[in-house]
Amino acid sequence: MTVERYIPIDRLKPFVKNFIIIESENGINNHIIPDTSIVMAFRFRGSVTITQEGQKDIVPGAALTGLRNSPRIISYAANSATLLIAFKEGSAAAFFRDPLHELFGTTQSLDNFIRNENLNEIQERLSEALTNIQRITIVEEFLLAQLKQSAEDQLVLQAIRKIKASGGNLRIRELAASLYMSQDPFEKRFRKAVGTSPKQFSNIVRLRTLIDNYSDKDSLTGIAYSSGYFDQAHFIKDFKSFTGLTPLQYFAEPKKW
Repeated sequence: MTVERYIPIDRLKPFVKNFIIIESENGINNHIIPDTSIVMAFRFRGSVTITQEGQKDIVPGAALTGLRNSPRIISYAANSATLLIAFKEGSAAAFFRDPLHELFGTTQSLDNFIRNENLNEIQERLSEALTNIQRITIVEEFLLAQLKQSAEDQLVLQAIRKIKASGGNLRIRELAASLYMSQDPFEKRFRKAVGTSPKQFSNIVRLRTLIDNYSDKDSLTGIAYSSGYFDQAHFIKDFKSFTGLTPLQYFAEPKKW
């Protein structure tokens, strides 16, 4: 399997974290834990399936995946290839009119959000393209044509920065107050732009921060306490729900991507 990452053009940098092209010659299963990015995917060769909570589904040729709080296994068939667009937190909403929290925990066909004839055209062009650079250019043109907002919601972006700076350990009522908003309208605005509630987003940030900063020199008890857990059993339960494995099992395995 080969994985190539590309940086978007300047016009898309405020919205897109990166493009990823995954090509599998012999087929492979990849264990994916939750992240903070909504992801758009175009499969231009082969087939891909997702197994989540015991259910296996075929991924549509053009799909949109929301945030989630549980792991999944993505199975790439032999001779398959997929182009992923990982949006920056809170920025995918600039391309869609639908509130993105309805995507939470799901992967849906992109034609639920975008006219089908547009998708058919881009999938054909991606399949016919001779190089991955050409495919990135095709997707960038497509995204620019879909862009509905010229700028992100700055208040939501400020909230995201505060949550990430705290490692996910921030009371939502205090966060809303720091932004001079009452909690209910803040949460509604956040869910629409980010794809989940501030509390759920904070939980994802907390566990991702813990995992990303883990060293084999750390004690699991120490990182649990530093991440805001005061009950070891609660930490292990949350961690297993998030990754599908206990902390000892997860960190004993090769690094995930």
